[in-house]
Amino acid sequence: MAAESPENRSRMKEQNPINCELKLSTAKLLSPRPAELVTLPSYMDCHEHSYTQVVIGLKGQAEFDVNGRGNYIGPGQGCVVTSGSDHAFGGVIGQSDILVLNMPLPSNDDPLMLQKLNELSQSNVYFQLDAQIQRLIQMLVHEMQASPEDLLLSRACNDTVIALMQRHISVLASSRKDSRFDLEAIDRYIEQNLNRRITVAQLAGSVFLGESQFHMLFKEQMGITPHQYVLGKRIDMAKALIEQGNLSLGQIADLTGFSGQSTFTHTFARLQGVSPSQYKKRFSPTF
Repeated sequence: MAAESPENRSRMKEQNPINCELKLSTAKLLSPRPAELVTLPSYMDCHEHSYTQVVIGLKGQAEFDVNGRGNYIGPGQGCVVTSGSDHAFGGVIGQSDILVLNMPLPSNDDPLMLQKLNELSQSNVYFQLDAQIQRLIQMLVHEMQASPEDLLLSRACNDTVIALMQRHISVLASSRKDSRFDLEAIDRYIEQNLNRRITVAQLAGSVFLGESQFHMLFKEQMGITPHQYVLGKRIDMAKALIEQGNLSLGQIADLTGFSGQSTFTHTFARLQGVSPSQYKKRFSPTF
């Protein structure tokens, strides 16, 4: 049998349907669908990604915060989330449905798409759509609901809305206060969750900020890190409970969110200069 030439092996590899399917599957995993229908969670979530998104409200009401700029979004309203932006989001009233348009990464060989991305990145974060394009979006959403796996339809929806959007939007005025740093909300979240682990991401979500931006703002405003602040709150509560004298040190450690009594004792002594048991003796009755 004659040996296969490199050209034949290359041709057979290119024609291998399994290999093609693997390439398609990998591409599908690496890039989001051009247009998606999403029901938002009832809690605030936050993240960032390397591509630009356009979010349009369909049903209910949602709260968004993009790089520290917050607003409510209802049907016919939306926001632009540029690539790399910290953003938080969550449903507010009833079921909150949105249309998400995921923009492709910029490419020099697609000048029209580059132009649209530049227009979006320079526009206001929040916008209001007029009635004409809202009717078009409703029709496209209805088709997507009927054929959720149709990738061509998803791409067509993205292209159509993006192509027309700049002509049919106006600036959406802010309908909630700026939440860049709301210490009352932060304290409220800490008090409600003091008996469990509290992460910086959770604190950031409580005031609708991305984690890195929240950490920077917190340090600027308070002069300490969020972790140090939460630890101080735990110790303050522990001192108050010790002074009441009704609970054991183990119970106090649990109620103030420490992983165990030994961790509680070590942290308390480091920050207060005395152990919890020594502190407790100050408030023990003497006869």
